[in-house]
Amino acid sequence: MRSKETMTASKRRSAESLTKGFRGIFGFLFGMSGIINILALTGAFYMLQIYDRALTSGSVPTLLAISVLAIGLYFFQGLFDAIRSQILVRIGARLDRKVAPLAHEVAIDMPRFGFSTAEALERGRDVDTVRGFLGSQGPMALFDLPWMPLFLAFVYMLHPWLGALTIGGAFVLTMLTIVAELLTRRLSYATHQAAVTRNAIADSNTRNADVLKAMGFAGRAILRFRRANEEHLELQTRTNDISGTFGAFSRVLRMILQSAVLGLGAFLTIQGELSAGAIIAASVASARALAPIDLAIGNWKNVVSARTAFGRLKETAMALADNEVPMPLPEPKKSLKVETITVAAPGSGRVLLSDVSFEMKAGQALGIIGPSGGGKTTLVRALTGIWPVLRGSVRLDDAELSQWDDEALGQYVGYLPQEVALLDATVEENISRLHEGPDARAIVEAAMAAGVHEMIVRMPEGYRTELGPLGVSLSGGQRQRIGLARALFGNPFVVVLDEPNSNLDGEGERALTAAIEDVKSRGGIVVVIAHRPSALAAVDLVAVVQNGRMTAFGPKEEIMGNAKAREAPAAELKTRQEARPMAARVMA
Repeated sequence: MRSKETMTASKRRSAESLTKGFRGIFGFLFGMSGIINILALTGAFYMLQIYDRALTSGSVPTLLAISVLAIGLYFFQGLFDAIRSQILVRIGARLDRKVAPLAHEVAIDMPRFGFSTAEALERGRDVDTVRGFLGSQGPMALFDLPWMPLFLAFVYMLHPWLGALTIGGAFVLTMLTIVAELLTRRLSYATHQAAVTRNAIADSNTRNADVLKAMGFAGRAILRFRRANEEHLELQTRTNDISGTFGAFSRVLRMILQSAVLGLGAFLTIQGELSAGAIIAASVASARALAPIDLAIGNWKNVVSARTAFGRLKETAMALADNEVPMPLPEPKKSLKVETITVAAPGSGRVLLSDVSFEMKAGQALGIIGPSGGGKTTLVRALTGIWPVLRGSVRLDDAELSQWDDEALGQYVGYLPQEVALLDATVEENISRLHEGPDARAIVEAAMAAGVHEMIVRMPEGYRTELGPLGVSLSGGQRQRIGLARALFGNPFVVVLDEPNSNLDGEGERALTAAIEDVKSRGGIVVVIAHRPSALAAVDLVAVVQNGRMTAFGPKEEIMGNAKAREAPAAELKTRQEARPMAARVMA
C-alpha cells in the first residue's frame, strides 16, 4: 500500500499534469505580449514626432516617413496580437481534448457516490468554461498587466508629475480590482451551487415528464424549479451588479485620469516644462497603461469563473490519481465469495446492509428475496462494485473486486438493473456494450439467449436500429429483454439480475429461466433479485434479506419450505378471524 506522502506526491503530479506542456507556451505568450506592448507605444511616439518634429519643421517628407513607419509598426502589433489570440484558442482546444475525457470519467462515477446528475455534468461544463475563457479577452488583460510599468516609465520620462499621476491612477484601479475579487469570490461559489441545484431540479423534472403529465402536478414541479431559478438569478444579479459597478467606475476613473493627464500636461506646457507633442503622447501612453486593468475588471467575472472551474478540474485529476491500475489477473472460473460486508449509502452514509456473508460455486444460481427496502438492491450494487463496501470484501476466485481493473472486471460481470436505461445508440451497440467492431455472432447469441432476437430482426433496421434517448421508443418489457441480452453478452462469469421479470410476459419469463439455466450449464454464477416466484424457477439457492441483514441462506427447497411453514399458521389464524364474524351473523 502506498504511503501518504507518496499518494500526496502522486496527486500533486496529476494536478500539475493538466498544465504540462503549456508552461513553455505561456512563457512564449508572455514574451510575445512584451513585444505587443512595446509596439503599443507606437501611437505615443507618433504623436510626439508629429507635433514636435513634423509640424515644427513643416516637412511633408518627414510626415510621410513617420506615418509609413507608424503604419508598419501598427501592422506588426496587429499581427502579433492575432497570433497570440489564435494560440490561446488552440490551448483551450488542446486542454479540452486532454481534460474533457477525464472529467467525463469522473462524471460517470459521481452518481455512484451520491452526487446528482447535474453535479456530475458540471465537470464537463468546467471544461467549457476554461476553454471559453482562453478564447476571450480575459487572458489578454492578464498577459498585458505585467507590462504596465513599461508605459508608466515612458510617461514618467516625459515628466515626473505625469508619471506620478498615472501611477496613482493605476494604484486606485488596482485596489478596485482587489475589492471586486474579495466581494465576488464567495458570491461566485454560491451562484455556482445555486445553478447546480436548479439544474438538478430541471434534470429530475425532465426524467419524470410522463409522471408529471399523467398525474397533473407539472405546475408544482415548475414552481419548484422557478424558486430555485429565482435564487440563482438573485445571486447572479448581485455578482453581475458588483462586476458591472466596478467596471463602470474603472472606466470613468480612466477617462478622468486621461483628462487629468491632458490638463496637467497643458499646465506644464504653459510653464514651459513640456512640449505640445508630449501632452498627446502622455495621454495616449497613460490610457494604454491603464487599459489592462480596465479590461481585467470588465472580465473579472469570467476570470473568477475560469479559476474556479480550473480548480475543480485539478480536483478531478487528483481524484483519478487515487485509481491505481491493478495487475491483470486470470479469468475467474471458480467462486463468488461475500465476506461479512457492510454497505452504506454514498450520499447520506446511512448503513443499509450489515454483516452479509455467503459463498457460491461455479454453476450455481442464487435467488434473493425479501421485503422492499430490506437491502436487496444494495447487495446487488456491492456485488457488482457499483457501491464500495465499508467493511468486508466481495471476491471472485479469492481476489477482491478492487484488484480488478474496471474494464477487465466488466468482461466477467453481467448486470441487469431494476430500472433499465439503454444508451442513445443502436441495438447492436447496446448489446455489445459499445465494443468497436464486435463479434456479430456473440451479439446474436446474447440476443437469442435473452429470447429477443426475433423481436430485434422485426425492427426497421434490425440490430442497426437507433433506440433514441434511454430507449423510450421501446416498451418496458422490450427494454428489459435487450438489457438482459447486454448482461449476457460475452458469457460473463457472474450475472446479476435485479428483478429481471418485472416487465416480462410469460414468453419473456420462459426465456429468462432458459438464460439462467444456460449460464449455470457453462459454469457461470447467477444472482437474481426477485419478488415474483417465477424468477426463481432455475435457482439452486435462496437467501432472505430483510432489515439490512441476511436472515436465511440455503437450498431453495429448504428456505422456501420454511417460508411456507411460517406462512401456514398465519393464514390459518386469518381464516379463523374472518370466520368468527360470519358465525356470529349466522347465529343472529
